[in-house]
Amino acid sequence: MTQAAIDIDWISVGLFMLILVIPLGISRYFQLGLKRDVAIAVARMTLQLILVGLYLQFLFDLNSLWLNLAWLSAMMAIGASAIIAGAKLPRQPLMLPIFASLMLALTPILLLLLLWLLQPAPLFSAQYLIPLAGMLLGNSLSGNIIALQRLFSSLEEQRHEYEARLALGASAKQAAWPFLQSALKQSLAPILATMTTTGLVTLPGMMTGQILGGSDPMVAIKYQLIILVAIFVMLSLSVTLALTLTLHTALNASGRVLLKRWG
Repeated sequence: MTQAAIDIDWISVGLFMLILVIPLGISRYFQLGLKRDVAIAVARMTLQLILVGLYLQFLFDLNSLWLNLAWLSAMMAIGASAIIAGAKLPRQPLMLPIFASLMLALTPILLLLLLWLLQPAPLFSAQYLIPLAGMLLGNSLSGNIIALQRLFSSLEEQRHEYEARLALGASAKQAAWPFLQSALKQSLAPILATMTTTGLVTLPGMMTGQILGGSDPMVAIKYQLIILVAIFVMLSLSVTLALTLTLHTALNASGRVLLKRWG
């Protein structure tokens, strides 16, 4: 028999965070120089989560469709910016293509989940819309970063191979096709490994959270299955669109690469 999630007081949370002395000790012993980075990361994480928690309480209570959509747009814009920064690519020419790839991948999956599968009331309830969008977007960021890094690294490292295809009469798209294939395959490898070992090696976060929150394990499993499939489809779509739109922006008609990675 399940029970509601056990609340944790803030003093206990603070005391629990003392276990951070372990990674700090490792950093000091091996002279990694991560003390400042860890402090900043933990402080930012704590502040951001508290502020988001307060904002989500307000968002859930108000439950305005337009405010929900505005927050969703902000999430996609921040996600697009994080992908571009993570891939070390110029922001200005790629912000629109990457934002468009996230939006075009996310929208149909969200609509399918909300209109057909879950059917919450109201339909675009913030309680469902925001967490679902957050999980889908959050799990797509690293895959998109890996794909873009791989694509541009390949174009730089195998430039002679790329130029040879162009010289033999291939179009820019045809010459870049093997690099796109490799980038797409590499970006999907981690999620495929996760799906293969889920239930044997790992119990995913959403399922664990629901069980700790008092949900029936079989209900939690149904939600987890849906979310993992949705994440895989979202990642596949967003990476494919991001690579395609980025190549369209990065290559001119003659096949010259207009964008370069920095750092």
